[in-house]
Amino acid sequence: MAIFPGMEALQALIFDVDGTLADTERDGHRLAFNAAFEAVGLPWRWDAALYGELLQVTGGKERIRYFCEKYAPEFLRRPDADEAIRALHAAKTKHYLDLVAKGGIPLQPGVARLMREARLAGLRLAIATTTTPANVTSLLKASLAPEAESWFEVIGAGDVVPKKKPAPDIYLWVLDKLHLPPSACIAFEDSANGLRASLAAGLPTLVTESEYTLDHDFTGAFAVLSDLGEPDKPCEVRRGDMHGKTFVDVELLRLWHEEIIRNR
Repeated sequence: MAIFPGMEALQALIFDVDGTLADTERDGHRLAFNAAFEAVGLPWRWDAALYGELLQVTGGKERIRYFCEKYAPEFLRRPDADEAIRALHAAKTKHYLDLVAKGGIPLQPGVARLMREARLAGLRLAIATTTTPANVTSLLKASLAPEAESWFEVIGAGDVVPKKKPAPDIYLWVLDKLHLPPSACIAFEDSANGLRASLAAGLPTLVTESEYTLDHDFTGAFAVLSDLGEPDKPCEVRRGDMHGKTFVDVELLRLWHEEIIRNR
């Protein structure tokens, strides 16, 4: 596909993880949080509806603190509250990794296919997420391929930056490590907070919805889809022009990217 003089060619794809690569929230992270609470005798149980509310806050430790502020303020009056929150989050991560290792969280439709196509096409891959590095690598190995971590040139995860999404910091960190301008990349997100972060970093962004984000405001995304789709399982289009295609492939990404750059 032709790139006009002065235009930036698509060079890298930057993926969020939770909800984007896999629907990890309701049947992954939520169950792991509850297991961590139960193990230390806390009466907290996060059902699916409550967890949807808590997802307004990015970052696991931050999510526990937000829950305490709203529903269990007495916990924050403990002299060891900060340490206890860190310990709970560490325990939650272990439970989550055990679940992932058992193959309990499959990737979203089209994710594995598109990543393999992108690698063959010479596109660089990266990750920008607020989840912990261990969560990322465990999911990649268990659900994509044993060597999948090596597919990604940069993995921005956890606390490598102080401000979590919707701040753009994690995306800016990844772009810096890639030595690329945002105009040479496409970001993949599933939530309003994630979209705000990627857009603030200047990244053209494709949104694929997840269970908890169906009612989010995705203004600014160049397309909003149910998922990336497969040749035998078309994705559903909420917004955007698929140019006659029924699933997302590298050719479509390049076409979208060229249109975005031309129209800027």
